[in-house]
Amino acid sequence: MRHNSAKNVALGGVMAALAVVIMSMGTLIPVATFVCPMFCMVLLTVVLRLTGKRTGWAWYGAVSILSLLLAPDKEAAAVFAFLGYYPIIKPWFDRWKLAVVLKFVFFNVAIFAMYGVLIWVFGLEDLLEDYQEMGMILTAVTLVLGNITLFMLDVILGRLGSRKRG
Repeated sequence: MRHNSAKNVALGGVMAALAVVIMSMGTLIPVATFVCPMFCMVLLTVVLRLTGKRTGWAWYGAVSILSLLLAPDKEAAAVFAFLGYYPIIKPWFDRWKLAVVLKFVFFNVAIFAMYGVLIWVFGLEDLLEDYQEMGMILTAVTLVLGNITLFMLDVILGRLGSRKRG
């Protein structure tokens, strides 16, 4: 399927529409703020396997922009914008001996950068107030759970990416 660009564009468009619908469901369930971007990353893995990196990057860009514009949960859209390309760069991380450490550093830097941009650039002080209300311990627990979730997502993406075409 890699040689037929019309099929790649059509598949990418349909998968992007599905991803935007998933991102738009982020406000229905509170935990969906973090689950919807993960589902979209799994969709990106499918797009990568069927169409390649070039279409994957275009797909990621389109879904990021559309999610930021259309999704009601801007925090979920920002999570995807800052971390959604992870399936594309995952093979690069996997080449290193300290891949797990690099992945966790990448995740934490991206999350802190995302919240910094949301709070201080876009003026969403409500997020800062939410985390101050939760307290330092609960905020740290949330970050630890985010790292565990990244590890589980990495395992899932590794298993999806290593499957042979049949």
